[in-house]
Amino acid sequence: MRAVIQRVSKASVSIENKIKSAINTGLLLLIGIEENDTSEDINWLSSKIVQLRIFDDENGVMNLSVKDINGEILAISQFTLHAKVKKGNRPSYIQAAKPEIAIPLYNQFIQQLAIDLGKEIKTGEFGANMQVELINDGPVTILIDTKNKE
Repeated sequence: MRAVIQRVSKASVSIENKIKSAINTGLLLLIGIEENDTSEDINWLSSKIVQLRIFDDENGVMNLSVKDINGEILAISQFTLHAKVKKGNRPSYIQAAKPEIAIPLYNQFIQQLAIDLGKEIKTGEFGANMQVELINDGPVTILIDTKNKE
């Protein structure tokens, strides 16, 4: 699994010009799922995201997690995170999981995030054409790939 994690002061996702979900202070996650991702990837990534200390403490030091600040999470599925661009100019998405594999894993990931954070996770709609708006706070953007844990 791959995740692009953005610290935001607010973010929203719209489908057909209607806001589906919106958050204030917290994290916007773009999540890419591979065919060989497992429950172990889900548990590790969810825990890492919820505990990631990228919010400022009282001294202005990034020392607090989204859970520490009682922040929110908006998680958007994004198969293009697994694009391969080594050959030619058209990205290949062969490494991204097919919907019959990706949807259950994505839903399991959202459920695990909710457990780890202790509150509802806002989402987009898997496979929909979505418009994502955000105000990246910092900016702070981090990429995590469960295949590169070390």
